[in-house]
Amino acid sequence: MDNQSLIVIGAGAAGMMAAITAASKGVDVTLLEKRERAGRKLMITGKGRCNFTNIKDWQEFSSHIHPNKKFLKHSFHSFSNQDTIAFFESIGVESVVERGERVFPKSGRAVTLVDAMVGEMEKLGVKVFYNSAVEDIVVSDSVVTGVVCRGQMYDCNALVVATGGLSYPSTGSTGDGYMFAQKSGHTLTERFPSLTALMPIGYDSNLAGLTLKNIAMSLMVGSDVVQEEVGDIDFTNNGIEGPLGFRVSRKAVKAISNGNKCSLSIDLKPAVGKEQLKSRINKELEQFQGSSYETFALNFMPSAIVSFFMEGNKLDVSAKSMSKKEFSGLFCDALKNWRLSIVSYTSYERAVVTAGGVSLDQIYSKTMKSRICENLFFAGEILDLDGDTGGYNLQIAFSTGKKAGEEAAYLILRSTSAD
Repeated sequence: MDNQSLIVIGAGAAGMMAAITAASKGVDVTLLEKRERAGRKLMITGKGRCNFTNIKDWQEFSSHIHPNKKFLKHSFHSFSNQDTIAFFESIGVESVVERGERVFPKSGRAVTLVDAMVGEMEKLGVKVFYNSAVEDIVVSDSVVTGVVCRGQMYDCNALVVATGGLSYPSTGSTGDGYMFAQKSGHTLTERFPSLTALMPIGYDSNLAGLTLKNIAMSLMVGSDVVQEEVGDIDFTNNGIEGPLGFRVSRKAVKAISNGNKCSLSIDLKPAVGKEQLKSRINKELEQFQGSSYETFALNFMPSAIVSFFMEGNKLDVSAKSMSKKEFSGLFCDALKNWRLSIVSYTSYERAVVTAGGVSLDQIYSKTMKSRICENLFFAGEILDLDGDTGGYNLQIAFSTGKKAGEEAAYLILRSTSAD
């Protein structure tokens, strides 16, 4: 490699964006990817459709970023969601905006996005090596001088680590970058799976495939309400997922990991006040002649969920064993406050994102450069920075990848010019 060399580790969203950006500045870029092709995790994002950003303005967008939205602010404003859309349009990817202001490729296929980025790297002369897992990085006097890959030393003038986190390890995210970060003197914050399924006690796997729309859900840690959301949930083989399930999972996983009791309170009828709902229940009960209250419950919820709901709320009784008046009060309370105790969660094998990572205190937010190593940059999921479901995490990857590639290129070019 010549004296304008940049190595990027990881051909995911952040790594490819960093490589494209640096190469467009005239820097010689080598991208090392451990898997057989680029963008493996991108390919499965959004169920293969790839919700790659969200068009909310910064004020609203930033409310979906954790744990420190201010850290992302400079990178986002330098390369915003609108810039991301424009970039992909410039390389041939048209987009569409769907519910929740989520942006997808117009093709409806994640591979469109990946192939376009790979094509752009080829156009710019980025040297991409697949099946090339980096085994080590070489650091001397707080300067990265190269990496070891397949037993060979690759020299570099700057390094961008964009190896992802621990989520979906089958795509190559196995935490390699954490080892590189620690070797170069960086601290890691607690890591845990986020945007993942939550498993209630006594869960009925027959519910898999059911979606409940327009409900309200509160996350309870102990007796405290720590998060309130409105939207949809999905029941899957792994438990409760969907937009709301994923949205509360970050705090739920952390609470469970810390040994706290965690539960969900679901309001199946958030648009109707309790008194109004009870009035409707009483009116319909006057006409009800069935022998089982489960039959009556069909008027208020999808048939697939009736047995699980009634059993969980101890309402799976005959009409003869409980008066209509008693049932009315209990049924109304359950519809407005269906409590599900969460016993576990799906770990990294299916979690969308890893929360935690390289401490933000050791990274310059305006450049993505390490405060410890003068030519080392981090981007994407490896950072202690994550977002809610809805395109936020990929925008983090694109914004930080763009900034890391840009600043790494400037550093190399300044160094070359000085020489």
